[in-house]
Amino acid sequence: MSAELEGQTDGQFIKVQEVLEEGRVFFGRLINGKTARFSFPEPVDLHRGEVIFIGEDDKWYPAPDTVWPEDASVGVVRKILDDGVVIEGGVGIRVIKGTPRVEVTVGNTVEYSDIDGIIRVIAETPLRYRDAGVDEDLHEYVVDASENGLTFESFGGYEGVVERAQELIETQLDRATELKAIGAKPVKGVIFTGPPGTGKTHLARIIAQVSKAKFYLVSGPSIVSKWVGDSEETLRRLFEDAEKQERAIIFFDEIDSIAGRRGSDTNGESKRVVAQLLTLLDGFEVESNVIVIAATNRIEDIDEALLRPGRFDWEIQFPLPTVADRLKILQLRASQLETLDPLPLEDLAQLTDGWSGAMLTAIWTEAALLAAGDGRASIADEDLALAFERVSTRPARVRAEAVSHVA
Repeated sequence: MSAELEGQTDGQFIKVQEVLEEGRVFFGRLINGKTARFSFPEPVDLHRGEVIFIGEDDKWYPAPDTVWPEDASVGVVRKILDDGVVIEGGVGIRVIKGTPRVEVTVGNTVEYSDIDGIIRVIAETPLRYRDAGVDEDLHEYVVDASENGLTFESFGGYEGVVERAQELIETQLDRATELKAIGAKPVKGVIFTGPPGTGKTHLARIIAQVSKAKFYLVSGPSIVSKWVGDSEETLRRLFEDAEKQERAIIFFDEIDSIAGRRGSDTNGESKRVVAQLLTLLDGFEVESNVIVIAATNRIEDIDEALLRPGRFDWEIQFPLPTVADRLKILQLRASQLETLDPLPLEDLAQLTDGWSGAMLTAIWTEAALLAAGDGRASIADEDLALAFERVSTRPARVRAEAVSHVA
């Protein structure tokens, strides 16, 4: 603070709002919120946003910004006008008049106030508001699959499905150089379809593990935000981050919840998300080593534009397991548990016609509970038989929901 200002005892602090008449007149806001007009016989070198002190002698003195109460807000630049900037903040959209003090572009997150205009750029991209505050990274979508030890042998049955997934996805990631030399177009997207509980998410995790790809798991509902434009921005940042990796897989679970067919009755948020996803799929660089996988049990509800060539190019169907598949699923799970032989797995595979892999897994969960409840450390055939009866008598909806994490 200047020595001249320190010597002043009476007066008031003013924040300059607008300077007129070549510097001879200016409007300023007082700390109490009122606006006042000031004039000087000679031009003064003042600018919008500056804080000054006007003493009883009607002279003005520069004052530090710290003496003025904080009144700044944070928002995202949505449009730049000839006479101002459109800002989207927590209370809606507003126009900040005048030329910004700093250079800004659409999408910047900025600090601004009614008096000062745009004060500074906080981030080049929109920051997202969450219940816990501002979230600047994508960690909630990244799954570390490096420690789970999954292999294709961890997926019981479905040999044809596994072979097709290896052919389309592993070849795409491991043989990118050869495919480019051939001149083949890269596979951008693969969609897994089939009933709940057939292992779609499980196989996607295995693919990420085996291929050593960075794995982004996006649950359909989790990407939807109440803030306009936030869902699309999250998608864009996910794809940008994936393209920076040596290899990456973006997996959309329940994609039908965010990319349903667009129609006259579709809400604006859904239309914008589908449009953004289409743009991102079409904007893939040929050199990028990224695969997008989506899973749904309602392929008929997916917007047909996503299923055209060049987007989700290939569909891999996960039917309900055959009797041979069911036996392999049961055997795989048995090998991971403490059991007492012999177990009637062949009979169980025959009795579970129409069951999904998740429902078969539920049998083992029930059997383990029965054995532990009886004070035993291994599963016997009577546990398995009673577990089968319990699971088979549950309503189909309850059976599916109880193990929906396996789907």
